Amino acid sequence: MLPGRYRSRFQLPSTGPSFTIKRLPRLAESNTLLELMTFKFINPESLGPPSGFANGLLTEPGAKLLFIAGQVAWDTEQRIVSDDFIEQFDRALANVIAVVEAAGGSATQIARLIIYVTNKQEYRSRRREVGERYRARMGKHYPAMVLVEVKGLLDDQAKVEIEGIAAL
Repeated sequence: MLPGRYRSRFQLPSTGPSFTIKRLPRLAESNTLLELMTFKFINPESLGPPSGFANGLLTEPGAKLLFIAGQVAWDTEQRIVSDDFIEQFDRALANVIAVVEAAGGSATQIARLIIYVTNKQEYRSRRREVGERYRARMGKHYPAMVLVEVKGLLDDQAKVEIEGIAAL
């Protein structure tokens, strides 16, 4: 969990209300036009109110978990799209969402994100821009998240790598 001064200004409920998101039907599994998945936010009062993330997300029984490998800011030729931190963050997040969508899901089904950065200070100094790009792709959906500073990533030019878990 990031200290308060590094969090987004958006607040999640401090207790555990549920919300329902629409899920694309799987023709082989169901003849229904719409299937539903419910997440329950788990945010103990003893941890204080989260902002820009959830402390925990509980899925309903039977959910399929999609484990998303770390995604850097690669294009289709596996080249880093830009040297700019924000552009790299945006593309890495887009790549995570592309994996979820390829599995038949949507960004709102992402339950956990792990964000690896090579320079935590750059993340902090540009957190407003990070938040803008995040909300452009994820809306007000804030899964459980963690930020980890690392010495290096798969591609030497990469500044950001994002991995995740989605409940489909």
